[in-house]
Amino acid sequence: MLAWTLRGDSPAYQQIIEEVHRQVAEGFLRPGQPLLTVRDLARQLGLNPGTVARAYTELEREGCIVTRRGGGSLVADAPGLGRWLAERDSRLSGLAQEMVNHALSLGYRPEEIANAVSADLSHWQQQQETVGSAEGEAPYRIRFVGSHDLAVEILASQFRRAYPRAPFSVRYTGSVGGLMALLQGEANVAGSHLLDEESGEYNVPLVRRLLVGYPVRLITLVERWQGFIVAPGNPKKISRLEDLARSDVTFVNRQPGSGTRVLLDQRLNALGVSPSRVRGYAHTEETHLGVATVVAQGKADVGLGIRAAAHSLGLDFVPLLRERYDLVIRQEEAGASAIRAMLHLLSQQEFRRLVDGLGGYDTTKSGQDVPIDR
Repeated sequence: MLAWTLRGDSPAYQQIIEEVHRQVAEGFLRPGQPLLTVRDLARQLGLNPGTVARAYTELEREGCIVTRRGGGSLVADAPGLGRWLAERDSRLSGLAQEMVNHALSLGYRPEEIANAVSADLSHWQQQQETVGSAEGEAPYRIRFVGSHDLAVEILASQFRRAYPRAPFSVRYTGSVGGLMALLQGEANVAGSHLLDEESGEYNVPLVRRLLVGYPVRLITLVERWQGFIVAPGNPKKISRLEDLARSDVTFVNRQPGSGTRVLLDQRLNALGVSPSRVRGYAHTEETHLGVATVVAQGKADVGLGIRAAAHSLGLDFVPLLRERYDLVIRQEEAGASAIRAMLHLLSQQEFRRLVDGLGGYDTTKSGQDVPIDR
């Protein structure tokens, strides 16, 4: 399934059903193609697995998917798409009629409306051909590797919908892993939020040290709040890093190499708090949503993560610091059409609206270059 983001206007299980309907109807999910497991999709969306299971049960009842013992859930060989396609066509017809009626009410003639729509579609198709064109023998693709962030999910989803011929792959390895993937040619875009203790600067000092002689561009994706993800009401009254060493507090950690883990280890070291004193330090999750899920399930009292992950599961959040998350791009590929298209999306109102709506983000500087003095 393509990455996507939950909205706040309808039940989560219903949104999953609608998204599977859309991806099947538009050809992103094809007959026989496996869906994410209940557990994996629950982790990706930060939901209780029971919510995902409810959606899958309804989809199977409709005949859209089948569940095979030991084989997971697959798109049905002959899914009943007629009703969904009819609904999709009806929505499109309604949108077109609304646009035409509005234009007519403003005094435009039918032939003017037809010419404008034709010109806009032609321009869109040219963009598709440019961004999705072959470089060598294969379509140019964006290979993102780096730190987990919900804004990355939104950016990838918007890019795939706007430019379906240009693949956008996402792999979360943590900030350090992203920079190493860039260095080894396994990525052309990395995501990083590494804080340099000495200078207090994000990303630039560590990019200089880790990517010596390797030309890159740094582009701000978002600024965001990092802090404690806790149960509603913060029953353990956790407010300081020192509280993680309390005997009555259980912590859930991020994996080594993630920017959040680097930040935690730096701060614990500065406070003289040994990791061995933090109960749960060895329990790691690869995403902020994974951390939030563990707290929501009552398996930990607190985790370090972003505000948006806490809010997505109805948890409370104790802010600690504001940080900058940057995209690190190989300079030799920064001018490629797909990269330029991706960066253009960062400046668009829709991207900023969706990200800001998650809570705990500031997109004011999204898309801006970060100077690197080498």
